[in-house]
Amino acid sequence: MSKVKTRDRILITSLALFNSQGEPNVTTLLISDELDISPGNLYYHFKSKGDIVEELFTAFETEMLDLLAVPEDVDITLDQQSFFLHLLFEAVARYRFLYQDLVNVLSRYERLQARFRRVLKKKTAAFRSICESFRRQNMMGIEPTEMHSLCEQLTLTACYWSAFDTLSHLDDRESVDPGRGVYQMMQLMLPYFAPEQQERAKLISQDYL
Repeated sequence: MSKVKTRDRILITSLALFNSQGEPNVTTLLISDELDISPGNLYYHFKSKGDIVEELFTAFETEMLDLLAVPEDVDITLDQQSFFLHLLFEAVARYRFLYQDLVNVLSRYERLQARFRRVLKKKTAAFRSICESFRRQNMMGIEPTEMHSLCEQLTLTACYWSAFDTLSHLDDRESVDPGRGVYQMMQLMLPYFAPEQQERAKLISQDYL
């Protein structure tokens, strides 16, 4: 088995510390202590904590943009939609330090602001593609203005669920439950589904509790 490179170890450990303790509470000294390497060794790979945050954000951005590339001309099923939401919340959980203190993180790392806004826009567009597919298939009855509002609500929930979830157990930031986020998203969409799809969506959403 190949040995993990020091640079990758730094990123893995930093992500774990950011997620468990909150990014503002983690210093490069704490990271190097956790890895049992010298601060100089860490500095050889990353000149600052900001460089580590930016590299982790790049990994998050790549993963999210790939996930959010929902085709606009495909008939999407409820199972595919729930699996998409599952993957989305799993990704958010992996990089939850970004979401748990979103405004402060982005205010400290200004270069990430435009990139995060791009991810937000892609999220809204992905939700719109899914809802449009459901509407095309007569699975969902929704007016254009309602769809716009729903997609914004879905984006809002996807963005801030992690912070809301963390407030429930501030003493244990590791205790995250992406499934409850999926459940909430399904509940937001439920009123717009046709009766048959409503029953199916209820059954699917129950699996995430």
